[in-house]
Amino acid sequence: MRFILIDRIVELIPGESIVTTKNLSIAEEYLKDHFPGFPVMPGVLMLEAMTQSAAWLIRITDNYSNSVISLKEARNIKYNHFVQPGETLTLKIKIVSRTEEETKVKAEGWLGDIQALSARLVISHHNIGRDYPALAWKDEALVNELKSIYELIAPQE
Repeated sequence: MRFILIDRIVELIPGESIVTTKNLSIAEEYLKDHFPGFPVMPGVLMLEAMTQSAAWLIRITDNYSNSVISLKEARNIKYNHFVQPGETLTLKIKIVSRTEEETKVKAEGWLGDIQALSARLVISHHNIGRDYPALAWKDEALVNELKSIYELIAPQE
């Protein structure tokens, strides 16, 4: 995971839903160019934040049984509002259906009581070792790294 676009997991119900937050800071590098004089979070990064939120829901639901979780398909994406520095984007993800290799979710992004975006996502999940047995050791390394990231963003109990 090159960019971590989730600052905090607020609520997590394994197998059902997750609520996460992204606090947009003026210090984020990409805001310098998007757009000069009117910095806003790019739509593709809002979509990526939704995908990362869904990935955490899947990881915890499946007890990290898959090391690779990625966006397979995005449908009905609607951008309704800009996200500007100083604002907190709250992402709400609900599982619609699941198979062994993919999960379909309904995703929404909120700025307080204003819906900033919504989408239907299909998230793929598998292990590297499934397709490349000689690289199965990478699955464990990835999962260990993800577990350490989770400790930073997970709800404090």
